Amino acid sequence: MKKILLIEDDVSIAELQRDYLEIDDFIVNIQHTGDAGLQQALQKNYDLIILDIMLPGVNGFEICKQIRAAKDIPILIVSAKKEDIDKIRGLGLGADDYITKPFSPSELVARVKAHLARYDRLAGNQSKMNTVFVHGISIDKASRKVHIHGSEVPFTTKEFDLLLFLVMHPNQVLSKEQLYESNWGMESAADVSTVTVHIRKLREKIERDPAHPKYLETVWGAGYRFNV
Repeated sequence: MKKILLIEDDVSIAELQRDYLEIDDFIVNIQHTGDAGLQQALQKNYDLIILDIMLPGVNGFEICKQIRAAKDIPILIVSAKKEDIDKIRGLGLGADDYITKPFSPSELVARVKAHLARYDRLAGNQSKMNTVFVHGISIDKASRKVHIHGSEVPFTTKEFDLLLFLVMHPNQVLSKEQLYESNWGMESAADVSTVTVHIRKLREKIERDPAHPKYLETVWGAGYRFNV
């Protein structure tokens, strides 16, 4: 069941919207202030957020901006403000839709379903493109998580970037300089020895026998190659 956060200061409107959504088997949580709504949105996982603009405390525009910076979920703004500038601002901050009050609850439910379906389709397509599988290693580029033989293994930012770069260039010999330039740029005062350190850390995580690597091979005098 999909979970929806409804941030609306008008209690009667919020309860009416919740009732219609629950009829369609959505789980709905209500917050009546901007501060509480923002906190709830950022701390808990929801599939969609319905957001009023005029709220006590933090306004809907600021809430939309902060949610969009942190999460990729549908955001529907509802407001009694009919000015085009408000619609443009809301959509410009990352909202997926702008519904002007008054509107029928059935219209809201229809829009909620449409946006959830669209996000589900996009997520399905992106998951195929964003996940790389090789040698029992699953690399999720979107979430930046790595699973090895089904178990999640923590990687630092640079370890993840280096592993992904190697995997995306299979069977190619890449020099330390190439790996350094691609993953560190000018951040570390051009000390390519940091590549050697990170290669060793990667082997400790992905190889069954790091001392005798099977996948992440050293090509003496040339660099490293990720074998597939």
